Amino acid sequence: MVRPPLSPEERARGERLGKLLREARGQRSMTEIASASGVPTETLRKIETGRIATPAFFTVAALAGALGVSLEEIARYSTGPAAEAASALTA
Repeated sequence: MVRPPLSPEERARGERLGKLLREARGQRSMTEIASASGVPTETLRKIETGRIATPAFFTVAALAGALGVSLEEIARYSTGPAAEAASALTA
């Protein structure tokens, strides 16, 4: 099965998610967060760098728990101003 290419919006959302996770991780190592969340270090690295732009919900939830970030905050940050502007246009 071949996945369709990601849209520019999906890529941007993945980059914002990666930035948020890096900022929330702070000085803690990837290994520490990976161990606490049960997510492989390489998966965390790929999410933080945007190579996995659309991680599974349970992966994001596990990372959020390990980082002490709410899923609501992740959703709000990941949607960003472009998504808010688009939703305002459709309202």
